Amino acid sequence: MTAWLDGEWPWYVAGPLIGLFVPALLIVGNKVFGISSSLSHLCAAVAPGKMEYFRYDWRRAGLWNLAFLAGVLVGGFLAFHFGGGQGIGISTETRVALAQLGIHDFSGVAPHEIFTWSALLTLRGFVSVVVGGFLVGFGTAYAAGCTSGHAISGLANFQLSSLIAVMGFFAGGLAATYFIMPFLFGAL
Repeated sequence: MTAWLDGEWPWYVAGPLIGLFVPALLIVGNKVFGISSSLSHLCAAVAPGKMEYFRYDWRRAGLWNLAFLAGVLVGGFLAFHFGGGQGIGISTETRVALAQLGIHDFSGVAPHEIFTWSALLTLRGFVSVVVGGFLVGFGTAYAAGCTSGHAISGLANFQLSSLIAVMGFFAGGLAATYFIMPFLFGAL
């Protein structure tokens, strides 16, 4: 049983399981799925009445989302402490491309050349983490949701705004991969 949980799941198992979330959410009366909505509900629970945006009944709107967020955190903790310990599967071609950009350490979840406290003090690390984090947060707020929320539940609900957001996420990923990362890591 643990070998099945520790190993990679094939696309024909993982894909339908993710796809079943949408009808399950519709059955229980919830059309929102994603982390960013969970963070809004958390802010409404922690700081009620401080800002107009967070003045709503978060228990009715977001109790399920907060349970989902707690599950993500607990699952991440359990996977880190009790998981199989295998590294992240990165293809040889990707390793070669990243090595050309100066990223060589693939021992953890994220490259240590970028995501450490000492790397944060470099221009490359600051732009990657702080500026990139700001842009992700701003984009999530501006798009009214995150990639998982728009791509899974938004598209399943036939929302045009989600289709536009997903196309923007995809275009942004391509631009970051082929233009921004080579410039950022090559120039800095």
